[in-house]
Amino acid sequence: MAREEQDGLAEAFLREPRRYTSHQVADMAGVPVYRARRFWRALGFPNVADDAVEFTDSDVEALRTLVGMVSDGVYDEEHVLLIARSLGRASTRLAESQAQLGAEALDQAGVPLAERPRAWRRRAERVVPDLAKLLVYSWQRQLAAAAGRMAVQERSAARLAVGFADLVGFTRLSRQITERELAELVDSFEGRSSDIITSSGGRVVKTLGDSVLFVAGKAHEAAEIALRLVEIHAKVRGMPELRVGLAAGPVIWRMGDVFGTTVNLSSRLTALALPGTILADPEMAEELEGDRAFQLRPVDRLSVRGLGELAPFTVIRATRAT
Repeated sequence: MAREEQDGLAEAFLREPRRYTSHQVADMAGVPVYRARRFWRALGFPNVADDAVEFTDSDVEALRTLVGMVSDGVYDEEHVLLIARSLGRASTRLAESQAQLGAEALDQAGVPLAERPRAWRRRAERVVPDLAKLLVYSWQRQLAAAAGRMAVQERSAARLAVGFADLVGFTRLSRQITERELAELVDSFEGRSSDIITSSGGRVVKTLGDSVLFVAGKAHEAAEIALRLVEIHAKVRGMPELRVGLAAGPVIWRMGDVFGTTVNLSSRLTALALPGTILADPEMAEELEGDRAFQLRPVDRLSVRGLGELAPFTVIRATRAT
């Protein structure tokens, strides 16, 4: 792609001309360029040559905002950098997925490669304003929900039920099908899993192609999610079998991710579970005891890597008398 086409394509998405160098942006924001670059790297942007005209008025405003959050005392600089990194990670993944969908749409429309830059510019004019509105809307709703949960917690560690679901034999299958078929399978798995988890009262922490990590406030919700994941995915033609590990206990939330022994345990139990089954740790089983929706069956003691021996339980749906 010619430089002129690259510039036109970039500005179609940025929706404003690039007119400043990094030093000019830093000067206008009132910070040394090394500090400006620290913020940009946190957002996921690489360093550019000193004389490269790559920045817009929005870059100036964004840098002023980041610096202002520190100078106003809203956050210290390390916290602002953490915010920038979380925004960078989230927006990078979002942008990559949306660009991929755009490329697929152009492929399906049969747009020749030589005409792609112009088609991309037209697409940017149509979709960027709507996507920007939806991004802010979704973020504000999620922030309101997260702030509501955090407001009643004394610390960042909360007691939760954690589930880790994994497709069995995914690596082997990925060598046997085409890239397009693999992408469709992953999209199907991630989309269906997210629907099941959120509709059952849980939260998706992250997806990893062939697996999904989720949390729920109650053991009943997590067990129901696990069962629905196994049952519903089993009905999908060509979908590998699923196995799930469940654990209950303290979980540390940090930058949109979860950490701690409880999370590690759920992952380890998943690796030990048989295809189509759900393994729960003793604490999870204790919380489910007496719940008429489920049956718990003890399993022989297992050696859990890094956590010693454990006597888990399989979770199945309770049979109802007719």
